[in-house]
Amino acid sequence: MDQAEKGSFFKNKKVLVTGHTGFKGTWLCRILVDAGAIVTGYSLEPSEGESLFAMAGLDGRMKSVIGDIRDLEHLEKVFQKAEPEIVLHLAAQPIVRKSYQKPVYTYAANVMGTVNVCECVRLASSVKSFLNVTTDKVYRNNEWEWGYRENDILDGYDPYSNSKSCSELVTHGYTNSFFRDMDVAVSTVRAGNVIGGGDFAKDRIIPDCVRAAMEGKQIIVRNPFSIRPYQHVLEPLAVYLMIAKEQYKDKKYAGSYNVGPDDCDCITTGELAGLFCKYWDDGISWGSSMEKGPHEAKFLKLDCSRLKRIFGWKQHWHIEEAVLHTVEWTKAWLEGQDMAVCMDKQIRDFFMESSYAGLEERVNA
Repeated sequence: MDQAEKGSFFKNKKVLVTGHTGFKGTWLCRILVDAGAIVTGYSLEPSEGESLFAMAGLDGRMKSVIGDIRDLEHLEKVFQKAEPEIVLHLAAQPIVRKSYQKPVYTYAANVMGTVNVCECVRLASSVKSFLNVTTDKVYRNNEWEWGYRENDILDGYDPYSNSKSCSELVTHGYTNSFFRDMDVAVSTVRAGNVIGGGDFAKDRIIPDCVRAAMEGKQIIVRNPFSIRPYQHVLEPLAVYLMIAKEQYKDKKYAGSYNVGPDDCDCITTGELAGLFCKYWDDGISWGSSMEKGPHEAKFLKLDCSRLKRIFGWKQHWHIEEAVLHTVEWTKAWLEGQDMAVCMDKQIRDFFMESSYAGLEERVNA
């Protein structure tokens, strides 16, 4: 064990991560195991096709439990065995367009899944810090040009966004009814759109760009003028860990928080595709289909002033750096490199530039 790992707040902390086989969940688990945490993951099997979790070198370094977040009985048994001190809830059906196709499943996973996690936290005396990860899409979107704040109305439009709004309300309901009288601190965190290496999902702009580039085809952008708060995946993950740590030590930090990029990084989907083409090179280009599809917001950004005021948080990788690191990861994968090594390098590079979550010790020692 290296000297850096000894100094981490998360060293020997028991952490349970739901959704650990997903894109964000895998990156989060890689950070945690490197920091010396005792990690248990609970999630469905990775999606068919390429799996970031399979590439991440986590076998033997954490406990991976395959299960459905809708299965309360199974989840309770996992909590009882793991005895987590910190719970990070990421499991969800996360795709807007899929939520139109499978609304019942989306609500069951995102709402009742949250109910089940909250119930397990309520029954587990070991939990001291609980974080529910939601989305910037929980707000009633008025298409205005200023960022949404934590006290704005929750009312997502589509089944995905609305179900995550409900997930927020479930967490608040459990907090008011149970958690305030327990020795557990609870927060919800609403993150903007994330990009990064290893996202293979359908109907997301960067994975679609990667697939087109690999096939030597033009990138087709569905809604090129829609503005989104894009950020590298490590940005919100670092915030999740920071909040989990601080509220573990002092419940005054519990609450709801936005985490998204600065205004300069709220760009159109077309501009994002253009940046991808710039850093991928090889002569690729993008075009617009302007296809008729289900409703998606045209303008969305977050006001993160609360996070900045309370924790002194600041964004570290701006959008060009985020796209560059995504392309670097993807090209390393295509070259057959060890992706666990690549992930660790990007994690070290990110945390060397920041001081989040007590993890700076592991990269600066």
